[in-house]
Parts: sequence; C-alpha cells; structure tokens
Amino acid sequence: MNTPTLLRRRHVAACAVGLAMLLPWGALHAADDDHERARQALAQGLVLPLSTVLARLQEQGWPGQVLKVEFEHEHGHYVYEIRLLQPDGRVAKLDVDAQNAQVLQVRQKGKH
Repeated sequence: MNTPTLLRRRHVAACAVGLAMLLPWGALHAADDDHERARQALAQGLVLPLSTVLARLQEQGWPGQVLKVEFEHEHGHYVYEIRLLQPDGRVAKLDVDAQNAQVLQVRQKGKH
C-alpha cells in the first residue's frame, strides 16, 4: 500500500475515533441538563422525586428495569419520559406527569 493511501486511512480512523469520543459527551451533557432542570423543579416543589414516581409506577402495574429517563417541560407540564424493560422482554416508553405520577402516554416495542 502506498504512503498517501495509508495516511488517508489513518486520518479517517483518527477522525472516527475522535467523533466516537465526542458522542458520549454530548449524551452526558444532555442528561446533565435534564438533571439540573429536574433538580430545580423538585427544589421548587413543582414535581415529585423520580424515586416516588417509579414506586407509583410499580404500584400501578408497570414493573421493569429502568433503561432511560428524560425530564421534559411540555405544554405547561413537567414530564418524565421513562423507558422500562418489562419482564416479558418488551420495552415500554412511558410519558408520566411529574407532578402526580399519572401515566399520560404509553408506547411499547418488542415481542408480545
């Protein structure tokens, strides 16, 4: 293999590694923003703690392992977007009112 081709391949590989290193930082940065907004809303008494919401979901018949949680402010309401891996292997995405733990919307993926 000639030197220019080898250098191009190394450059492409280095760029790919650099981009891969930036992606987790971007996801972490977004999660930090969710965390800060949730912390502020909780401190102001506007939302329930996530642990309380998760306990209420269990009581309402939504068992499963939490895969991901996002905190949003939509249409004047604070919403926890929670992805659960359910015991039957399906993934449920729940939009839950952060003020009262009411499930607003459910989307499920996976085997029945």
